[in-house]
Amino acid sequence: MKLLHLSDLHLGLRLYDYSLLEDQEYILKKILALVDKEKPDGVIIAGDIYDSSYPPVEAVRVFDDFLVSLASRKQQVYIISGNHDSAIRISCGARLMDMSGVHIAGAYDGRVRPVTFEDEFGPVNFWLLPFVKPAAVRQAFPEAPIESWTDAIKAAVDGMGIDATQRNVLVAHQFVTGSTRTESEQITVGGADNVDVSVFDDFDYVALGHLHSPQNCGSERVRYCGTPLKYSFSEVRDKKSVTVVELGEKGTLCVRTVPLEPRHDLVELRETYNELTLQTFYKDTTWQTDYVRITLTDEDDVFDAMRKLRAIYKNLMNLCYDNIRTRSTAMIGSAEDIKSKTPVELFDELFEKQMGRPMTEEQIGYIQDVLEDIQEDGR
Repeated sequence: MKLLHLSDLHLGLRLYDYSLLEDQEYILKKILALVDKEKPDGVIIAGDIYDSSYPPVEAVRVFDDFLVSLASRKQQVYIISGNHDSAIRISCGARLMDMSGVHIAGAYDGRVRPVTFEDEFGPVNFWLLPFVKPAAVRQAFPEAPIESWTDAIKAAVDGMGIDATQRNVLVAHQFVTGSTRTESEQITVGGADNVDVSVFDDFDYVALGHLHSPQNCGSERVRYCGTPLKYSFSEVRDKKSVTVVELGEKGTLCVRTVPLEPRHDLVELRETYNELTLQTFYKDTTWQTDYVRITLTDEDDVFDAMRKLRAIYKNLMNLCYDNIRTRSTAMIGSAEDIKSKTPVELFDELFEKQMGRPMTEEQIGYIQDVLEDIQEDGR
């Protein structure tokens, strides 16, 4: 059985106030062309379909077109909600779409039933576990000893009643301990959301979403496929791809990647203004059309530098300076530093300044729950 593993589409995302929706629509068409070439038996989308719980109408249209295109190709599609998605909205129409081969798991209620399909080696069970927090698992399994995220996911997996003699594929959206994060992902202070990879021992393949860089978690059997596009400049060196998974008989697994070429790449440039404006510097590159972030190393500010540089670098997203002045005035609370931190991290910094010590794991968890409740109420 051949599967394409996708995740973290983040449709509707804006980078430095640039809409990436046209780029996202472009890359989804590339993925459809790959579906036509590879002819998989199914497509997995492991959460974070949208960048927010209330996505723009245009983003919903793009995803709807993508699903219709997959269904018209007679693809089985396995979708879960991620932490950026509204689980309720993702679930709308799920029972109707199930009849078209589009299987969606939105809100977690403790019941995860497999979607089972057979090939020449027998059944393959697909378990769709949407992004879930310990509080939701405690509610579903009040008798289970749940003190951590690992305990919660273990309880959720134990509650599935897996037959380990058959082939089982899990689709999940969590942070596995030891994985590499980027600046565009939501981070819990202190690593409280870590899940130990051992809870996935009974699965033949675990299709993970949540982290943006493609990577294995100990082995290729547990894998993040990464985003189809670069969503922050911390991902500049990433090679984006689609993960292709082939399941043979029980215990046989082949995983490979197919690269994805974006409509516009992300580029970081660090030079003086004079160097950046030399035709010999930029003429043989794609920088004029790429999305660019520039760090000027001039000691003196260049008047109207953003406008002038945009005459060459059409998609210049961000401009900053790195010189003696900026390094001497850099502060922990600078605007750029604040922008890169999560609300929980900022709260933790404030707490430590006021109390002279960092928050405990219990306090961090409490603040995380409060902030998430506020966010959900605002949806």
